[in-house]
Amino acid sequence: MHPIISAAELRERLDTVHVLDARWSLGRTDGHDQYLAGHIPGAVFVDVERDLTRHGEPHEGRHPLPDDAALAAAARRWGVRQGASVVVYDDDRMLPASRAWWALRRAGLEVRVLDGGWQAWLSIGGEVETGEVVVAPGDIVLGSPGDDGVIDTEAAAGWPDRGTLLDARVAERYRGETEPIDPIAGHVPGAKNLPIGQLLTDDARFRPASDIAAAFDAVGATAGTATAAYCGSGITAAQLALAGAIAGRDVTVYPGSWSAWSNTPGRPVATGAE
Repeated sequence: MHPIISAAELRERLDTVHVLDARWSLGRTDGHDQYLAGHIPGAVFVDVERDLTRHGEPHEGRHPLPDDAALAAAARRWGVRQGASVVVYDDDRMLPASRAWWALRRAGLEVRVLDGGWQAWLSIGGEVETGEVVVAPGDIVLGSPGDDGVIDTEAAAGWPDRGTLLDARVAERYRGETEPIDPIAGHVPGAKNLPIGQLLTDDARFRPASDIAAAFDAVGATAGTATAAYCGSGITAAQLALAGAIAGRDVTVYPGSWSAWSNTPGRPVATGAE
């Protein structure tokens, strides 16, 4: 199954899929308000901070994954039923939707991301519904992937020796010229920079699979190379994993990302271009 879906295809299949609205961005708390003001018909709101992360210690990063049982309980609360096809969208360049895709896909759910998100839906004249969508609890049974598809700080440190570790942040943060959030500027030694913006169009859609594959190849993440990704706090890294899936590349995610690395005493920091 292709991991993304166009707005036009979603409109045609709207009565056969379960839609999740994951509007959120760092430092913004009005996602639910925006959802209430207008959303895709039938869409159920997903609280990214509550449902797709958990509170952790500083060395775990800003957005640790929820435990398997908590994620499964959230999916049932969203009304997801066994065998359902799920589509998730947002209004922030598919960042939180990618986190939802990655977390739910790891647990065995069939899920796709709306390419271009809310703005793409509006651009085709998609119907808009207001207010809360209240659903009966679902019966979905998710798997328990545990550590499958994720690495911790220790594994991230050694990853460049066995494959390619990608840093999805903008080049200035990777080079250590600026750091607006975390305590130390720079990157994991040996990591290669692949800013997520290079893989998106100006209207926040994914570039063609061939372009994404070429961008991966250019930084050494070629087909067959063990590839992992990190970002600031684990959200954008999930989008890099989604981009990899579009191009047929398997990407392991370091959920703690730079927020975990920079809060772990003794970890080396690299700066400049590699």
